[in-house]
Amino acid sequence: MQFSKSTDYALHALIHLGHSERRSNVGIKELSASLGVSESYLSKIMSKLRQDGIVRAVPGVNGGYELARPAEHISFLDVIQVVEGRQQMFACSNSNSSQHQLLADERGQERPRSSDCLVEKVMAGAEQQLHEYLREHTIQSVLDEAQRRGCLGGNKK
Repeated sequence: MQFSKSTDYALHALIHLGHSERRSNVGIKELSASLGVSESYLSKIMSKLRQDGIVRAVPGVNGGYELARPAEHISFLDVIQVVEGRQQMFACSNSNSSQHQLLADERGQERPRSSDCLVEKVMAGAEQQLHEYLREHTIQSVLDEAQRRGCLGGNKK
């Protein structure tokens, strides 16, 4: 399992926005320079985050982006689902095989449901635990830890 570079850039951009104290918004030029990514690529990512209500676009000459809600209310799961999508990570694709029927079979059940597959059950449990972990970690929790380690130089919203 691997998340895309877009997710990496989105998370880092949000941390940059959460840390920026000089002004209430940060321009795409500054964001892209700090992340080492093209403005056009980052603009597409920021557009997704804006459409989902994670960031707000500030128009005008001095415009840019700012967090649309407090950093403690933006979880890693929120960001990943916006960038990667909200689809299920694993789906049993062998539902017609004899092996699948064997793993899904329960006594007294004539037609097992695909959700009864033991492999799918394990994978769904792993996905649920990952979601819980990512939901617990927020942009603010990363900012707090970076501040504790002295990584941010003291400028924090």
